[in-house]
Amino acid sequence: MGVLTALAILAGLVVVHEAGHFFAATWQGIRVSSFSIGFGPVLFERQRRGVQFALRAIPLGGFVAFPDDDEDSPIAKDDPNLLSNRPLPQRALVIAAGVLANLLLAWTVLIAQGYLVGIPSGFSTTPGVLVSAVQPNQAAAAAGLKPGDRILALAGQQLAGGQDAVADLVTTIKGSPERTLTLLAERDGQKLKLKLTPSDLGGVGRIGAQLQPNGSEAFRPAKGPLEPVRQASHDLALLTRRTADGFVTLATHFGETAGQVSGPVKIVEMGASLAKQGGGSLFVFTALISINLAVLNALPLPLLDGGQFVLLLLEGVRGKPLPERFQMAFMQSGFVFLVGLSAVLIVKDTSQLPAVQQLFNR
Repeated sequence: MGVLTALAILAGLVVVHEAGHFFAATWQGIRVSSFSIGFGPVLFERQRRGVQFALRAIPLGGFVAFPDDDEDSPIAKDDPNLLSNRPLPQRALVIAAGVLANLLLAWTVLIAQGYLVGIPSGFSTTPGVLVSAVQPNQAAAAAGLKPGDRILALAGQQLAGGQDAVADLVTTIKGSPERTLTLLAERDGQKLKLKLTPSDLGGVGRIGAQLQPNGSEAFRPAKGPLEPVRQASHDLALLTRRTADGFVTLATHFGETAGQVSGPVKIVEMGASLAKQGGGSLFVFTALISINLAVLNALPLPLLDGGQFVLLLLEGVRGKPLPERFQMAFMQSGFVFLVGLSAVLIVKDTSQLPAVQQLFNR
């Protein structure tokens, strides 16, 4: 059930993103030819008001297509309701609507968390910091840390509990590139002494592990009808900024951080784990993945919304569209890149699943 819940959330986020493009176009009277979830061959389709709604075989996103993209379309090229014949601001709204839809969904989910679960009020904690994930071939893995370990002490100093303990540990790690730190960890009731040497990432220490407070998040009732809205707005801004910072770090230090990139398999695994925990975990998971989808699509890469926006800006500067063959080459290169990257991430994440590792270690 956990896996099905995570898959349903991911599918819903893709539908919301593409629905943003679709409704921004139809609201402005722009012609749409199809609304597809997935790529490749059609598995199921339905025609409604001249629009093909389709479920396709490769579940790696979705797209909204326009008659402008179809050379065999019976619609005249000078039809005023074609997307390409609309003013730049209207076309920009259609492109940006997917990102805006995901951000709006994340905000709505965080508001729902405030009303249904409560306002986050810290963690009900025990001392120590929990290691929730470890990236292979990184400093944490080299030190022997594993997911589920509880770090109890650093350099002989006991760690307290809660988010402050995580912040203190992260601050020490960031300030200790290439310096060996002595950790006391607990695993299955056994105490372990480990030597951790953070790698140097532009003068900042990194270990390739996800750390979180050792305990469960606590919630309290909202103090008024508007507090969930204020809290959701604060959390949305914070999560969006952190997500954007993560993509910037990936771009500027790709060699050191590429191993930390996760694909759909890892995301489903995380979502399934959170679904078993219940409480507010799935709300945050849904909001965070929706924000990641928004920020990812805003990147100026071919085939993504950000890449489309770049072409639109260049058209505005030139006063006319770029040559069609250039646009086609730009989009085709993006498709090959994204499909190739998705395939690599799926293979990498699948190989790291516990069940798969046990199979190969037999």
